[in-house]
Amino acid sequence: MSSPFIHLRVHSDFSMMDGLNKVKPILGKVAALEMPAVAITDQMNMCGLVKFYSEAHNLGIKPIIGTDFWVTNEAFGDEPFRLTLLAMNNEGYKNITILISKAYLRGHLAHRAVIDQAWLAEHAEGVIILSGAQHGDVGVGLMKNNAKLLDSALAFYESYFPDRFYLELIRTGRQGEEDYLHHAVELAEQRGLPVVATNEVCFIDREGFEAHEIRVCIHDGYTLDDNRRPKRYSEQQYLRTAEEMASMVACSILSLSISSGLALPIFQYRAFSRISWASATRFFSLSFFESVSPSIGF
Repeated sequence: MSSPFIHLRVHSDFSMMDGLNKVKPILGKVAALEMPAVAITDQMNMCGLVKFYSEAHNLGIKPIIGTDFWVTNEAFGDEPFRLTLLAMNNEGYKNITILISKAYLRGHLAHRAVIDQAWLAEHAEGVIILSGAQHGDVGVGLMKNNAKLLDSALAFYESYFPDRFYLELIRTGRQGEEDYLHHAVELAEQRGLPVVATNEVCFIDREGFEAHEIRVCIHDGYTLDDNRRPKRYSEQQYLRTAEEMASMVACSILSLSISSGLALPIFQYRAFSRISWASATRFFSLSFFESVSPSIGF
């Protein structure tokens, strides 16, 4: 029996800045967990796409194509925020590849490839957005208690990604996550926003954390014992089972339900008992993702 949970934010070694494992071992673990699909969303690239696509099909796993983006706008300037984009269909896939190309053609901003938020509006068709949790523009607005920033961010997604924007919940023991989760659940209740649980997976098993930290240190130019080095990851960012993910969310939200009719892990929420289940429901199914051919644009 396949798992009702699907990881929608997984990094491979193609993420360069983070991500420890190669595509095939990741898919092998996904198959062992009996998950019917997975999204590999490397940072600002699709270098592993062909391997991912072909090997996933060989294993009977549906590949969901996406990318983790760094994004900026006038409010954020040279401190870009995070979003994850997923392709619903070929048009979405083409739009994501265009966004990646535009970022690298312009050159680096703030020492990395970054897209303008305005480009998202131009290339929105066929694209689903995950909010980036506390590192997205909505998350930053929540954490800073900045109503103007928050309202502006939500208005953008309501205009250009109606019913295709999902508030992301992550609980991996990193600084600020607990505060963000409580704020995010409250926002979801107030605005009727759907939520999705992810784990920002950077390695397959918990034991991979130390090796991953070494990789990050090499990229950032630090040694492991350097007290100055940023600690941006935790040992909990592994490919958790469906049961572990359900438990993770349930600890933060009073109840978590996975509909038996869902294949994709968009976790509907009931933040407080007074919310009616019907009013909180916005179902989202694996069938939203059509078959996408990675031959487009290659």
